[in-house]
Amino acid sequence: MRSSSLSLAVGSQQLAFEVRSVNTLVVGAGAAGLKCADTLHSLGVRDVVVVVDRLGNGACNNSGSDKQTYYKLGIFGDQPDSPMDFARTLFQGGMMHGDLAYIEGLGSAPAFFELCRLGVPFPFNRYGGYVGYKTDHDPRQRATSAGPKTSRFMFQRLLDQVRRNGTPILDRHEAVRLLVADGRVVGALCLNKDEHYRDTLGLTVFNATNVVLATGGPGEMYKISVWPHGQLGSHGLALEVGTVANNLTELQYGLASVGYRWNLSGTYQQVVPDYFSTAADGVSDRRHFLHDFFATMSDLATNVFLKGYQWPFHAERLQGGGSSLVDIAVHREIAAGRRVFMDFLRNPTPAPGMQPFAIADLRDEARLYLERSGALQATPYERLAHMNQQAIDQYAEHGVDLRQPLEVAVCAQHCNGGLRGNIWWETSVPHLFAVGELNGSHGVRPGGSALNSGQVGATRAAQYIAHAYPMPPLEPGEFAAAVAEQVVDTHARHLGWLAAATGLDPNAVRPAIQERMSRAGAFVRDPVLVREALAEARALYADIAERGIACSSPKQLARASEDRHLALASVAFLQALDAYIAGGGGSRGGYMILDPAGERAVPVKQGRELPHRAENLAKRQEILEVALRPGTLCDFTVVPVPVRPLPEDDSWYETTWAAWSRGDIYRQQD
Repeated sequence: MRSSSLSLAVGSQQLAFEVRSVNTLVVGAGAAGLKCADTLHSLGVRDVVVVVDRLGNGACNNSGSDKQTYYKLGIFGDQPDSPMDFARTLFQGGMMHGDLAYIEGLGSAPAFFELCRLGVPFPFNRYGGYVGYKTDHDPRQRATSAGPKTSRFMFQRLLDQVRRNGTPILDRHEAVRLLVADGRVVGALCLNKDEHYRDTLGLTVFNATNVVLATGGPGEMYKISVWPHGQLGSHGLALEVGTVANNLTELQYGLASVGYRWNLSGTYQQVVPDYFSTAADGVSDRRHFLHDFFATMSDLATNVFLKGYQWPFHAERLQGGGSSLVDIAVHREIAAGRRVFMDFLRNPTPAPGMQPFAIADLRDEARLYLERSGALQATPYERLAHMNQQAIDQYAEHGVDLRQPLEVAVCAQHCNGGLRGNIWWETSVPHLFAVGELNGSHGVRPGGSALNSGQVGATRAAQYIAHAYPMPPLEPGEFAAAVAEQVVDTHARHLGWLAAATGLDPNAVRPAIQERMSRAGAFVRDPVLVREALAEARALYADIAERGIACSSPKQLARASEDRHLALASVAFLQALDAYIAGGGGSRGGYMILDPAGERAVPVKQGRELPHRAENLAKRQEILEVALRPGTLCDFTVVPVPVRPLPEDDSWYETTWAAWSRGDIYRQQD
């Protein structure tokens, strides 16, 4: 990395902006971004710098569950598996290109074993076999886990490795603009939060041959969310320069605690705790609301158990007394202004005339699991302590005692959509890559596959950069000519926000976005509310453009920039959803589409509620691509494209070796 300065006229001032020139700028320092930086180093690309708004603040270091899943190729015992079988599982849920699914299958074992080499403590048996278990949408036992902190271990071990490599990591640097020239990315503008007091307001210019975005999902876009506070993604940052996104309709939602944010999947549900709701005071009018949905204790308790590995809400599991009825029951209570709790000291409470809870009365799938696990203790808490003491310890580390009722909600948890990437994870803007959750490769996916996808995608991006884009960045004069106007424009916007006496309240913008997205863009989606929310989101972004955000101090500029990008991203997400519904899209994966004339409804004792559309299976064969319409402020094109099929890979070694040796594989962009 080389430092210089860029002198630009800003109004009546001549300001000197710091310029840092580098081959590759990695934005974000989670497991995917660090994996990309480490792989670049191992491939000989040493001119790399990582920037991050707050090191350790992302989802990888702050998210998890009872035993956070890493979904990989099956590699133990005599159960057959293959990269193509793995790909078929990723592909069958729909909205995923077959070649990307195959690549994730091929890269699964190498990525997993590299994490093992770095010291991520995945358990193995005395033979060295990494024994697996089933997760949601998983036909095999491919899942493994290093406990509640799987992704945290990944982050920490990769961070240690990147530091050993000597790769610079610049903390407290917020990316606020991608710099583009001649149709490609040439760098980025960051706010150095420690230099906000300067005339440049802390703006630092990065001149880069390549930019890798590894900033995760849009957690801050939702009010009811289990993403860690401050998890933003950078969808708006990329969308505003014309980057194509896809699958923005596809997110996951699941039960999580709302104080300390943590996913309540796996063992938390398999020990079969009691559920109850109260009035808004959290004490009075206690009600065991699951009685409205299940007629027998066997059905009620078994479906709570099944939420363990059927944890994300899934529209198909509303039928036939499925486990997603638990999610709907929780949602209905909260929508009525009540609060919902899980109680680990009590087994499910029977309704009048209902048999009391007994493990022996559970359906076979649940009963045999608990028997085989030796989890036959008297209370859910005791069963949890027996099966997974770490799950209890995780809450205790954050001051939460699971012997007290735990407040819960169905929370936005993961975004399967994001920026469109090719087979090397390069976006539609040349030299701009998206890895990790920001890359929108998945439609409906098995649980835990996102961690594998992030590691594989980061490797692919690094391989392509090392072999196709190793050249130095633009020369200073050429770079200055290309980006001067963009730098001045951004600085002027920030000055305007500091002078915007009638600008928007900086404390009100994000809450408005969050309330709107949780109201209209969560897992129960009403077409009327979606259309209303889209109009509101466009109006908010137009207000930001016209009036600005009133910042009383340069310290607020980073937050204001984040909110501007969140506002634009919310328009894109809602416009994609509106187009999907208008095009005949139905309930699928992580959400239901309400429709008074819908073929389906939610069965309750009193009858049927929430009529909704069935899935339109034809929509699995297309992916909605979203891009900002040129010349508009916040209007997006939404275009369905056919899903590419699984490839027929009959490669011959001798010709593969020749093509690899010549570098031909990096010239194949399909």
